[in-house]
Amino acid sequence: MISLIKKKLSSQFIRNVGWLSISEITYRVLRLGLVVIIARFLTPYDYGLGAIVMTVREFSITFSDIGIGAKIIQTEEEELEGLCNSAYWLNWVVFFGLFLIQSIAAFPIGWFYKSNDIILPIIVSGVAYLVWPISVIQKTLIQRENRLKVIAITDSVQNFVGSILTAVFAVSGMGVWSFVLPAVLAAPIETLVYYYVHPWRLTTGFTTRNWSVILNFGKNILGVSLLRTLRNNLDYLIVGRFISIKELGIYFFGFNAGLGISLSFINAINSAILPHLCASRSEWSEFKRAYWGSIKTISFTIVPFVLLQSSLAHFYVPVVFGQKWEAAIPIVILICLSAIPRPFADAASQLLVAIGKPHLDLRWNVIFTFVFTMAILIGVHWKLYGMEVYGVAASVLIVHLIFLPLFTLWATRYVFPKDQKI
Repeated sequence: MISLIKKKLSSQFIRNVGWLSISEITYRVLRLGLVVIIARFLTPYDYGLGAIVMTVREFSITFSDIGIGAKIIQTEEEELEGLCNSAYWLNWVVFFGLFLIQSIAAFPIGWFYKSNDIILPIIVSGVAYLVWPISVIQKTLIQRENRLKVIAITDSVQNFVGSILTAVFAVSGMGVWSFVLPAVLAAPIETLVYYYVHPWRLTTGFTTRNWSVILNFGKNILGVSLLRTLRNNLDYLIVGRFISIKELGIYFFGFNAGLGISLSFINAINSAILPHLCASRSEWSEFKRAYWGSIKTISFTIVPFVLLQSSLAHFYVPVVFGQKWEAAIPIVILICLSAIPRPFADAASQLLVAIGKPHLDLRWNVIFTFVFTMAILIGVHWKLYGMEVYGVAASVLIVHLIFLPLFTLWATRYVFPKDQKI
């Protein structure tokens, strides 16, 4: 019986990762094509403006992750319905509030970067927040039920539509709007799909019941998400402010071309790990096996692919994207290599959440964000081959290679103190 359960859990996890990987790979292939198109029709300055807008949007979306999804996935079945009803209304409050805050913040952001060209795009990019609350509960329940095939197919369709729109806008000479409008116009697709695919419907009027439970559980998860988002975008913020928007455009291009398809596997595995671990946590041996299976999957997929991609950068960047982006090749290689330890640390973070210890993950993220910030501030003054952005990319690689493996080791030993596999 135990053998049968192991087989079922393992195959389910692999299937979920497979579907999400297909979705992510489809997205990254489309993005790769878009990078080629955008690289030929947009200037580095346009790229820099796009990086700023996308960074602001990512921060706003991160604030929506107050633990609602994780709590719904983790909660017991008898408490699920009441929790979903409360979470529905909380989502509306959160997303509407984020739209207002982002719209107001657009003006000081434009002043900070000395460019009024980014104010209206920042405001418009937040319109999608007013659509998502309609079906976010259904999407989370689909994830809880491990029906990630639905999410994968929906994401693929939406990404395809968004990519086509991006290409059209870029070729039409719409500049930074090529980064903004597609996401807004494609947002209703997932809302309609999730709403009609899952049968859950609201059964109560406005209520704040369970809000304190959700927020208390999610405060650490939100803190971790904010710190992770800060780290993922801190280099953009510093380069754009202290070097130039043009060099930010080169760096942003290098980051996208560098991580590229590698992020497909990282995001797919990270999305599948938490429900996979929670499904097996009632049996400790199965829980341990599920975690180590995730680590093995990462080892056999992420590492070889990232090494291959980084080794080919000198060949594919000038051929695919054009000679004008040759300056970004060192950035492509350095940022690409920094992807290797990331999924292992993400798996360790999900492990802590699965056992109900998200506060430990938060403490680690506070420490790592401080170290990462110091590294970037040093890197921005570290001019390599005549460009400060090379020093920033080198700092990103060094800090990831040193500190993320240490966290992965510590978290694994903390949860499985007698396990010596790492």
